Order: sequence, then C-alpha cells, then structure tokens
Amino acid sequence: MSEHRRKPPQPQGGGRASARRAAQPRPGRGADARRDVPTASPSGPYAERPPQGSRSDTRRGAQRGSAGPGRGSGRAARGTGRPDKRLINYPRSDRDGWKRFVPSWKFVSGTVLGFFAVIIAGAGIGIAMVNKPDENKAAQAQNNVFYWANGEQMVATGGSMNRQIVPIDKIPRSMRDAVIAAENESFETDKGVDPMGIARAVYNMATGGSTQGGSTITQQYVKNTYLDSEQTLKRKVTELFIAIKLGVSEEKDKVLAGYLNTAYYGRDAYGIQAAARAYFGKDCQDLNPSESAFLASVLKGPNLYNPDGGIGSAATPALNEDRARKRWAWVLDREVEVGRMDKAERATYKDFPARVESEQARAMSGQIGYLVETAKQYVMKTKGITPEQMALGGYQIKTTFEKPRVDALVKAVEDTRNDFLDEKKRPDLDTFVQFGAASVDVKTGAIVALYGGAGMDKKHFSNNANTTGVPVGSTWKPYVLAAAMEYGTQNSNGQGLSANSKYMADDLTVIKNRQGKPLLDNSGKPFRQKNESSAAFGYVTLNEAMEKSINVPFAQLVFDVGHTKVREVAKSTGILKETMSAGDDASFALGTSTPSAIRMADSYATFAASGTHHEPYSVTEVMKNGEKLSGFEAPKAERAMDNAVADNVTKVLENVVENGTAKKAKALGRPAAGKTGTTDQNKSAWFVGYTPELSTAVTLFRTDPNSADKKLMSMNGVGGTDSIHGGDIPTVIWTEYMREALKGAPLKQFPEAEEIGVVADSAGAPSPTPSAPTVPSTSPSPSPSSSPSPSPSPSKGGKPSCKPSWELYCDPNTTGGNSTGGTNSGVIGGADGGASGSPSPTPSAKPGRPGGTTGWPTGMAAD
Repeated sequence: MSEHRRKPPQPQGGGRASARRAAQPRPGRGADARRDVPTASPSGPYAERPPQGSRSDTRRGAQRGSAGPGRGSGRAARGTGRPDKRLINYPRSDRDGWKRFVPSWKFVSGTVLGFFAVIIAGAGIGIAMVNKPDENKAAQAQNNVFYWANGEQMVATGGSMNRQIVPIDKIPRSMRDAVIAAENESFETDKGVDPMGIARAVYNMATGGSTQGGSTITQQYVKNTYLDSEQTLKRKVTELFIAIKLGVSEEKDKVLAGYLNTAYYGRDAYGIQAAARAYFGKDCQDLNPSESAFLASVLKGPNLYNPDGGIGSAATPALNEDRARKRWAWVLDREVEVGRMDKAERATYKDFPARVESEQARAMSGQIGYLVETAKQYVMKTKGITPEQMALGGYQIKTTFEKPRVDALVKAVEDTRNDFLDEKKRPDLDTFVQFGAASVDVKTGAIVALYGGAGMDKKHFSNNANTTGVPVGSTWKPYVLAAAMEYGTQNSNGQGLSANSKYMADDLTVIKNRQGKPLLDNSGKPFRQKNESSAAFGYVTLNEAMEKSINVPFAQLVFDVGHTKVREVAKSTGILKETMSAGDDASFALGTSTPSAIRMADSYATFAASGTHHEPYSVTEVMKNGEKLSGFEAPKAERAMDNAVADNVTKVLENVVENGTAKKAKALGRPAAGKTGTTDQNKSAWFVGYTPELSTAVTLFRTDPNSADKKLMSMNGVGGTDSIHGGDIPTVIWTEYMREALKGAPLKQFPEAEEIGVVADSAGAPSPTPSAPTVPSTSPSPSPSSSPSPSPSPSKGGKPSCKPSWELYCDPNTTGGNSTGGTNSGVIGGADGGASGSPSPTPSAKPGRPGGTTGWPTGMAAD
C-alpha cells in the first residue's frame, strides 16, 4: 500500500471524540502549551506513535488539559474530583463556593434523627434512674429558733403544724375539685407535664388574666418533696424526669393526695390536714366546698393570699384579704366553668369563710411576734429565702435585740398608755390609739429594741415600729437644714449655709420659688404658709426656727436649697425613697413623708455618728444544718455627709431639747438632741432623739389596725386633751425608755461642732444677703436668768407643780401653745434644683448658738 493512502494514527483510549477534543486549540499560553497531548497533523505522517497507557491515565491527562492553568479552573477540578471519603462530608467536597456549606438532606435528616435518639435515650435513662417522691420523708417541719443578742433563746417557732398524711378517701371531693379546677384542669388526663398548660399560663400572664399554674399538679408535688432551696439546672431536670415517671406509672389519686399532703398553706401548716386545723379548727374530711375553695386559693401563694398578712409591704393583712376574697370567688366560678360544680350550688356560697384565731399568733405574745417577724424579714431579704422555705424551719437565728432594753421600751409605752388612755371612759376618742417605737445603736445600726403594738396574740398584726404611712411632721425639718448646710442656697453663692441665717417667720407669709415668684395655691392666688399660731416672729435664725418648730422659714428654705438636695440628704441617712413625699411643694419640708420608726431612728443615728451611716439590721448570725450562713456581718459604715454638717445639725437639735419643743427630754439628765413632730389635724405625733449611744424614735397615731384602708384619724380630744404634740406623750416615752436603757452607762458628750457656713439671709431680711463671714458677737444672748421672757407665760416660781410625767403642757420652765403643725399639700410648686457652686460645706462663719428668746411666745408651736 502506498504511503499516501495510509490512515493517520488514532489516539489510544479516546476514540474519535477524544481525538477531536485533543485537536481543539487550548486556552492559555499557546496551542502547544501542553506537549504531552498528541495532535493530528497531515505534515507529520511519520510522527512517533504515543505510548499505550491505561484509561485512567488518559482521563487524568484529559482533565489536566481541560483545566487550564488558571486558579478558577483548579477549583473546578477539585469540585469534580473523586468523592470525599470522610465520615461526614461537611463542608461538602462536591460543591463550589457557598454551596459547600449547604448541608444535604441526608446530613440534615441524619442529624435530627441522631439528636432525638440521644434525647430519648438520655430521658429514658434519666427516668429509669430517678426515684419516686416519698411524702412521708417530707412530713416533718423543723423549728426556727430565735435568740436574743446575748445568746439566750427568745422563742422557737414553727414545727407545731407538721404534715399529717391522710389518704385520698379522707380528702373531700370538694377539695379535690377546687384544686384541680384552679391549678391543673387537665390533671386527670395529662402525663405529668402539660406543655399547653405552660403556654396558656404564659399567655394569660402576658395579657393580665387570672391563670392556672404553669406547672401541673404532678410537677408541684415533686417540687414539694425537695426540702432544700437549691435552684439548679440539675434539680429542674430531675424534677421533670420524676414528674414524667409519675405521670405514666402512678395513679392520679395517689399523686393528688401526695400534692395536698405536702403543700404549704400558711400559718406554719404543711399538708391539707394541718391546714384545715390551722384555719378552721376541723379535720380536712369535714371541709365544706367554700372552705375548700379558700384553701385552694391560699395555695397560689400563702405570703400574698393568707388574710393574716405576710412578709413585705405588698402583703399587709388588708391587701392579702382582698386578694384572697377575689381568688376564692374565682375558684368557685372556675369549678362551675370546668363542670365540677353546678351554678345552683355556687350561688349558695356568698360569704367569705370565717377562720379561727391563728395558733401561730397566740404562741407569740407581747413583742415577741414583732421581733420574730422583723428578724425573719431580714433573713429572707439577705438570703433570698421564700416564706415557704422559711416555714420549713431548721434555722437558728441570733438577733440584735437586747431583752433588757426591749422590756424597758415596753414598760415606758404601757405605763404611759395606762395613765393617758381610758377606753371605757372615752370609747369614741381613746380607742385605736397606736404606739410605735424603735431604738438603734448609733455606732453599728443594730436595732436593739422596738415596740410594735399590743401584740399579735391580741389580734394586732401590724408592726407599728416598721409601719409606713404615718407622716413624720416636723421631724423632717433637720433634713432641710442639713441640705442647706451641705449644699448652700441660691443666696449663699454655693457655700454652706449657717444656722445663723435669718428667714421670715410670720404666719401666712407668701412662699416664693427659686425664681423669686410667689407659689400659687389651687385657686391661683399666692400661697401663704400657716404656722402653729398667728404670732408675729419677724425674721428669726434657722436655729431659733428649729427650736420653736416654726413652719414658714423651712417652707421657704426648701425652695432655696432645692427639694432634690433635701431628698439626697435624707436618702444618704437611710430614708427609703419610696417613703418620701413625691410633691415639690412647701409641705414637703414640713413632714408629709412617711418613713417607719425604725428608719427614722436609724437616720437620726447618722447625725449622732457625725455623718457616718449604718444600715439598720436585726440579725447577726444564722445557722442551718450546723453550718453558718454568710451575709450576716454588720453592714459597713458609709459616709452620708460631712462630719461638720452632722455635728452642726446635732448642735441645733441639742438646742431643741434645751430650750425648745422637746424640753421634757431634759429629764434624761444626759446630753441629748432631737426633734418633735406633729402633723395636720393632729393625726400623728413624733419624737426622734438621740444621745451619743442610742437613737430612738417614738410615734403616736390613731387608726384601726384591722381596717381595710388604715385611715388615720385625728387625735384631738384623745386622753381628755384638746390635742397631742410630739413634745408631749412621745417625748415622755422616749425619756423614760432612754433613762432605763442607758442606766449605768457613763455620760458622753457630742463632738464639738466645727464652725461652718456663711450667713445668707433670705430675701427681704434687714441684713445684707449674703453677708461676709462673721464673728460671733461678744454680747451674750439674753438668758432666762438675766432677761425675762417676753412671753406672758407664768414664771418658774409661779408655775404649778406637774402631776403625772406625761401631763400635757406641764413644763417647769415654760408654757406651750396648743396648735398643730399644719401642712399644706395643695400648692402649685415652683422649680427645683440645687445651689450652684461646690456642694462641699465651707468652714467660714461661726454659727455659734443663736438662742432667740427663752420660753415660748404666746401661741408658738408646741410641736
């Protein structure tokens, strides 16, 4: 055969298609960029035949030829290469770019199935490992033991209402129906956990509706068997497993009986039998549907639904009873709604069930109940313990209360009450008169004594020593003065104000705001502040205004210094913000705020301690299961104000005792300082005073302690007198108590007051405003021995001798007025704000001891 008829050689392993692909021009640097791929050319019939190779070699060669030299082509080659042999192909090797991170359906389904397999296996193991609750092991509650400050036992509480396990056939059907209707409608059909119930509870809470519990009865039963207060994920998971196990393996009647036998109902009662005895004095099997609905209502939270009251300001007896009545009615209606009671039977239950007297209250007579409640509140707040956990007992609590001083305070109150009140003779006037008092250690803030009322055993459940809602009257004026000394006024150019500064004191003086414009009353006319009387005092020093408790100067001063500054000072001494009057009017300076006696005593202790504040506390040590709990160390001291400011306030308040409205406290025979207070319409009277050792507050007011609104009533006519003032009964009680409480203690003097402040009189005063720093005058102030008082009061020699120590207006040196310190709340206030310049007090002028006149002018305040 001739050579020109010979066929051109064919590439091996590729056929014609492969030959065509090989003959096509390649992208890249040139047609011959890839020398290892043969080409067909008519000019090369004698080209050397390519070596024979395997098909895999040919494929790899073709792939290298088609890939080209670019980097993008390299990625494509990797994406279409051989399959990834990893166990989990993620990120995916057979996809490009972001698609590599999109999981395949096999991967997703496998993951989901695996997840659920692990969960199911874990749950199965968990359910198999947990034990069912044993109500008998949780049947005993322990005592809480309280100790006096010296370590002697005060009282053991709780434990008397231990759980008494009763079978389901002893629990009336009415009780079972009420609890299921109120707590868990699906109880008889659910498996221990009700996801829909939880969702429904969340929805109703969000929309403000009344709810069933989010937990099932089974879950709550499980929770009741855990006596510790631990809140951990492990415990929650364990509870869930136990609930599921009970739901699928236990009879519903047994679970329901277990829940009712372990639940807490208040009054130290655990279990339905103890609760029936505690509230109704009967066995649980004798409960009627109305009483059953009540107990089901209390289960929502005994601290807020026990009509006796609970812990905290939101758990007063009145508020709790209101909540309990509404919940009781709702439970009965709910039973009708879910078919567990017919409408005709529901209509017969109109009256809230009557309850027997609390055995818990009877067991704590006198002041013990108030001391225990005060200490319990402190422990619960400090450690975050719930009332239910506290009721389980097991705590040994050492308090700050000193028995001799508690006894002394009780004697001082009750002796005065017995001499002063006669409910048989004056039943319309002498009933519902309330006494409250608290005494605090100046150096530590420890509450050493309190008087809360007649006693819980006498159905007086409100602690008058810790009650808010009673205006403090003129005992608030020292905070206004302290703020002026600390921050100054608009007239002092930012420097601290001296107590020598003069302010207009005449009755019905127009009060001006910080811009110098008159305040307006509700009728749009200039507001005029009323004093105790119509006496014309003219311009007086702030020291004299405090001594005689004149209202007008402080009503103006609060605008000059700023309401905000006064609140800051009061708060720094321990007064709670929520008890401060919110109004920026003149009456704010005169005591419309309502702190408790405990807070007032602790706050004045800050002045006694030269501006160092300690939070009040009532517990020094708590033991549980043999271990000492942390957090009960004495609160750390905090600097509330400059020591010079505090000492100068003390100097002014010493003058109140020496020459002013608190002269009855001079009978103590020790250095003492304090302030009296009487409110509008004679609805409350206060004396808050202190020595270098103790600070004590005494309050007197009139209200029905078991009324729903606790409305204050006037004390005009109480004790056969026209009116009562802080300088009378409260001061006498204070003096009698402090004399006994400090018996045998050495006399201590208050620190010498450092000279501070500038004399900056109010607008209109005859002297320049502000004046340059002054030196006290060498001329002594008039004294009783050299200059008789301008008052028409009888002289010392002509004054009749005093009868009982509490007798009103009986003072060996002076006579007093008889009007109250009226406050005015209907004022359209002016702008607030602090004085400009540095807030630090400036030791400049010597405040001295401006005395004014000794003795009270006719008609002055008998505050």
